[in-house]
Amino acid sequence: MSDPILKLSGLEQVFDTKRGKVPAVGGVDLEVGPGKVLCLVGESGCGKTTTARAAAGLTRPTGGTVAFRGKDTAAMSAAERQEFRRAVQYIHQDPYAALNPTRTVYSTLTAGLRRHRKVSSKAESRDKAAELLRLVDLTPPESYLDSYPHQLSGGQRQRVNVARSLAMTPEVLICDESTSMLDVSIRVSLLNTLGRLRDELDVGFLFITHDLAVAKYFAWEGEIAVMYLGKVVEHGPTPQVIGDPQHPYTKALIGAVCEPDPDLARANRAVDELREADIPSLTDLPSGCTFHPRCPLYEPGLCDGRFPPLQPLHGRRLACHVVARDQGRTGGRGVPARRDGGGQVASWSG
Repeated sequence: MSDPILKLSGLEQVFDTKRGKVPAVGGVDLEVGPGKVLCLVGESGCGKTTTARAAAGLTRPTGGTVAFRGKDTAAMSAAERQEFRRAVQYIHQDPYAALNPTRTVYSTLTAGLRRHRKVSSKAESRDKAAELLRLVDLTPPESYLDSYPHQLSGGQRQRVNVARSLAMTPEVLICDESTSMLDVSIRVSLLNTLGRLRDELDVGFLFITHDLAVAKYFAWEGEIAVMYLGKVVEHGPTPQVIGDPQHPYTKALIGAVCEPDPDLARANRAVDELREADIPSLTDLPSGCTFHPRCPLYEPGLCDGRFPPLQPLHGRRLACHVVARDQGRTGGRGVPARRDGGGQVASWSG
C-alpha cells in the first residue's frame, strides 16, 4: 500500500467555554491515501466536522498531529504550508452559503488561480474555468461561467464548489456533509461525479456524513470510521463495518436505517434497543466507555471503569470491552453479510 497523504495521529481538540472545557475530539487516528475514500460517520455533535477542519488546517488542534506527506503541519515552513493548503481542499456542507453572491462562477473558479499565478491571461483563466466546469459535468460551460449563484440550483452550486476545490489540483478532498442538503437524485449524481474524479485524478477523500446509506454507496471499496463523542469506536473496510457491525453503537446506527424489505426490517428491529436515547453532554462525559449509559451490552465494573482502547479485531479496529473479550474467548467472527447479485450488502438498504 502507498504511504498516506494525510495522517491524523492522536488528534485532540478541546474548546474553552463558559461551561468548562469541551473535549470535541479525543485522540483520533486516521489516514487518507491517494485515490482512497475514508468515510467518517456518526451522529450530529460527535466531532466529525471538528476533525475535518483540523485535518484541513482550518483550526489548530490542541493535541496530536496532522501530517501531510509525512511531515507535521505545525512544523512546516511558510512555503510548505502553502503547498499543504493547495493540496488539501475543503468542500463545505451548504452550497448556498459557500459561494459569494456577488461573484460570477468564472470569478469564483479563477480567484485561486490568479492568486497563485497559475494563469497568465484572462483568456487562459477562462479556458481553465471552462475545463473545471466540464470536470464536474456542468456543460456547456459557457452557460454557467457568467452566472451568479442565485441563478443556479442547489446541485449546480455544489458542483461549482467542487470545481473550485479542483482548481488547485488537490491530492485530498475533505467533503463535510457535501451532499446532505441536496435532493436524493442530485445527491447520487454528485456522488457519481466525485467517484469519477477519485478514479481519474487519484484524489483521496475524507468524506464526512451522518448518513450510512451515503457512506455505503460512496465508500464501498474504501473504509468507514464510526465516531461517538469525539472518539472512533469502530474502523474498518466498508463491507465489514456495514455488513457485519461489531460495536453496539454501529449496530444501533444501522438498525435505525429504514428498511423496505419486511424480513430485513424484522432483523433490524431484533437489534437490542439502547438503554437510553439521550446523548451525554461533552462537558460531563461518563466514566469509562462513554457509550455505556446507552449500551445494551453494558456490564458494571467493566464498561464504566476505563475507556476501551481502539484495538485490532478480525480485520478492523474496535473499541468495546465486551465484544473484544467475547471475541477473544471464542476466536470467532461475526456472520458475513449476505450479498445481492450486484455485490452489495443486502442486510439493509439505503
